[in-house]
Amino acid sequence: MLEMTVLLLLALSAVLLVATAAADDDLPRPEHPRPDFQRPLWLHLNGTWQFEIDNDNTGQERGLSTGHDLSGEIVVPFCPESKLSGVGHTDFMNHVWYRRTFRVPAEMAGRRLLLHFGAVDFEAHVWVNGKPAGSHKGGYTPFCLDITALVVDGDNELVLKASDDTRSGLQATGKQSHKLESYGCVYTRTTGIWQTVWLEAAGETWLREYTITPDVDGQRALVQAWVAGPCEGRSLRVQVLDEGRLVSEELVPAAWRSTLAVLPIAEPRLWEPGSPHLYDLKLTVEAGGEVLDEVDGYFGMRKVHIEGNRFLINGKPIFQRLILDQGFYPDGIYTAPSDEALRRDIELSMAAGFNGARLHEKVFEPRTLYWADKLGYLVWGEYPNWGLDTGSAAALTQMTVEWQEVLRRDRNHPAIIGWCPLNETGAAEGDAMAQQLVSVTQLVDPTRPFLDTSGYVHFVPGTDVYDCHNYDQNPESFRSLFALFALTGREPWNNNLNDERSRYLGQPYFVSEYGGTKLDTAAGEGGAWGYGSATTSVDEFLARYKRLTDALLDNPNMFAFCYTQLTDVEQEQNGVYRYDRTPKYDPALLQAINARPAAYETGGPVIRGLNLQALLATSQQNAQTWRFTTQAPEGDWTAAGYDATHWQEAPGGFGSEGTPGAHIGTEWKTEDIWLRREFEMADADLELVFLSIHHDEDAEVFLNGKQIAGLFGYTVDYRLVDVSAAATGALVAGRNVLAVHCHQTVGGQYIDVGLLGQ
Repeated sequence: MLEMTVLLLLALSAVLLVATAAADDDLPRPEHPRPDFQRPLWLHLNGTWQFEIDNDNTGQERGLSTGHDLSGEIVVPFCPESKLSGVGHTDFMNHVWYRRTFRVPAEMAGRRLLLHFGAVDFEAHVWVNGKPAGSHKGGYTPFCLDITALVVDGDNELVLKASDDTRSGLQATGKQSHKLESYGCVYTRTTGIWQTVWLEAAGETWLREYTITPDVDGQRALVQAWVAGPCEGRSLRVQVLDEGRLVSEELVPAAWRSTLAVLPIAEPRLWEPGSPHLYDLKLTVEAGGEVLDEVDGYFGMRKVHIEGNRFLINGKPIFQRLILDQGFYPDGIYTAPSDEALRRDIELSMAAGFNGARLHEKVFEPRTLYWADKLGYLVWGEYPNWGLDTGSAAALTQMTVEWQEVLRRDRNHPAIIGWCPLNETGAAEGDAMAQQLVSVTQLVDPTRPFLDTSGYVHFVPGTDVYDCHNYDQNPESFRSLFALFALTGREPWNNNLNDERSRYLGQPYFVSEYGGTKLDTAAGEGGAWGYGSATTSVDEFLARYKRLTDALLDNPNMFAFCYTQLTDVEQEQNGVYRYDRTPKYDPALLQAINARPAAYETGGPVIRGLNLQALLATSQQNAQTWRFTTQAPEGDWTAAGYDATHWQEAPGGFGSEGTPGAHIGTEWKTEDIWLRREFEMADADLELVFLSIHHDEDAEVFLNGKQIAGLFGYTVDYRLVDVSAAATGALVAGRNVLAVHCHQTVGGQYIDVGLLGQ
């Protein structure tokens, strides 16, 4: 009876306290920031704080850590660069100060007081009543300070100093600009506090953190908790509830970091994309029937695993239709103006037919993950590695520490179905070391697939997933790059074909960035950009989007795609929605394209061997003779009957020394070159025909007068391109002619072509 009375009093106090905090209509972001870890007694500390910029770093000498008013004001939790902060200062701020007072509510008196900061960019030092309370490095992860011994009755002074050197190379900055202004694909910076600040009351023994692992096959959930403080004679009670009904309960001895509980869940209701089910979780630290601490959370029964090249969710091959989400807001920069805005972003994505997102180059607010959990939305967790000097041991150490803090904060969210800590890392020694270090992901969280880096290179042989980035805007050449992989499930296109360390080992594969197509509008003036050539009408955009996306949906060996991107962000205007979240067109038009069944879902991965024979050799091994001209030819120069005897004759390949992957037989340095070569075929009845081509830059290829390929951009080595549909109808028994035009603009240049068939 005593235990029930205590619980009721705690619950009533919590309701009164939260209601009092939320009664202030001007209080920004009043919701609890951690629905997965929420105590009944908590006090919101968002709102108006004193604020001062201290670029000369003299604040501590001037006594700003206690007893001194600061020169301005700011609205927390919005960064000073944002409009919502009331400051709107977008120049570099190396040091800033915050100050406010607070009173400990009577309901919290006599309890352990835990001061929480959701995120402070980058290095934070905190004082309470003039005494140091603690510090933290890491601009994207939370920290908690026990201030029980520092508070007094009545007003308490809280001061924070944040130091943020964006250009140091020693801290992750993600998409924050290292120049004064935004440019390219980097945007307005964030300095200082940018997530909620709050105070919680706990007991002498309290729950520091917990991990819950759903075991769908075993119909149980496994809890590992960290009970801090005195553990002798203390217990942890763990309860699982489903819509208020007690499903499972376990009382276990408190055992510090190894407090373990096993909770049977008969006939579990699964969390699935688009159809999520969440169980409520209550964890109570007790001593002789007395409640010392209580935390409410939730979880989903969801299984993710890999079988060969299959990525399975609850045992099913669900195609992940992802979108790139940068998590920027016009008025709040890194911080959403409201909780509703966080939910709305996910709803906007789902309205366009996406079932998930890469949360890109940023650690998002926990309430983003909460809404993803609630709405059944798949997300990949990332780390904002841009800005780090991977040649620095200090930078790599900071990255490794902060990434583990991300994993520990977010690993209980069922919406997260994969981790990808790095984005577009290179092949330097420091980049390789960074990838090896963040493979700690598999140890901290063995329950989810790990992708060592998104795009470019994959230097961790044990990476669970393999991917590439490809912004080719030509649907035909885009499809052709992945055609061989669609047929065989082997050697997919990747961003760094030449590095043996980065070779494909048969993992699940996807294109984790594509598209990024800009739709030209009046709002797109003034330096706005998108990838490749812009589209000038909605119909043109939708036609290109469909053909690019169909190439991925039709590929049985592709388990996902990720389109760039959800919204415009400042000058990068290639979003489905504008920066203010208004639509550029009816999102249902994209939904109709995205929602159709994918080949991965209906047919599954295909592994197949090929026995391709050379029909026309390239000059990789031995120089092959071509007729060529660098003057635009007259007449139908691609036709089989064209007389090219007046053209020059020389060995391939054609290009300039120093071009990666080139085998130079004849120097070529003009803007354009036209080539022709004859070959004989005894039998033209072929199932498959591939180009073997290395082009720098754009190349058009014709067979007996029929165009069989149009390729844009450049390669750094020879690639196989499936031209079966066009070439099998153009090949004839006897004499055939292959004709090629290559156009080059800048940098290295090279062209060489061959044919393979089966």
